[in-house]
Amino acid sequence: MLTWQCDSPARLESVRLLVSDSRLRASGRIIAAADESSEAFSASFEASVEGATAGRLLLRTTTAEDERQISLSRTEDGVWLVDRDGVSRRDEFDGSVTVAVAGAVTFHTLPIRGLGLHRVAGEAEIPVVFVGLPDLAVSLVRATYRTVSITEDRAVIEFTGAGTTSTLVVDADGIVLDHEGVGRRV
Repeated sequence: MLTWQCDSPARLESVRLLVSDSRLRASGRIIAAADESSEAFSASFEASVEGATAGRLLLRTTTAEDERQISLSRTEDGVWLVDRDGVSRRDEFDGSVTVAVAGAVTFHTLPIRGLGLHRVAGEAEIPVVFVGLPDLAVSLVRATYRTVSITEDRAVIEFTGAGTTSTLVVDADGIVLDHEGVGRRV
């Protein structure tokens, strides 16, 4: 069980991670307070990854006025099935094999572990299926992960996406300890 505290906007993210060499399963919750630019919400998610490829993401959000849910599944032929509010669509998302959820620290672990950037220095630009919170809008973004340094117990990774660059500090297993400006593990 891991928890990240985010200060701006005030948010807690807690996740149960089951990790092996080739699999990762995450079951978590995000609780966010309202601020000047967004409403308060809670979100729960379940995600599974096999090797470097995300298999499925289930995500539910609740606000004072609405409840939403979405399911994203990647098929063996590389097509994503997106089911939101009873409407289904298929999309290749430029060959993306991973997903990210807005403001969720957990999801940086997926590409970092999949690419092995916490063990061997490297850099990769990847397409990512991105899900916004709390609206669950789905889009394709390009993200770059670059290893800055590796020590015995941690690695520093530079992340660039959506026009911003930040630093991620991960432990020896590639799990985020601190995401600069977003959240830190407590």
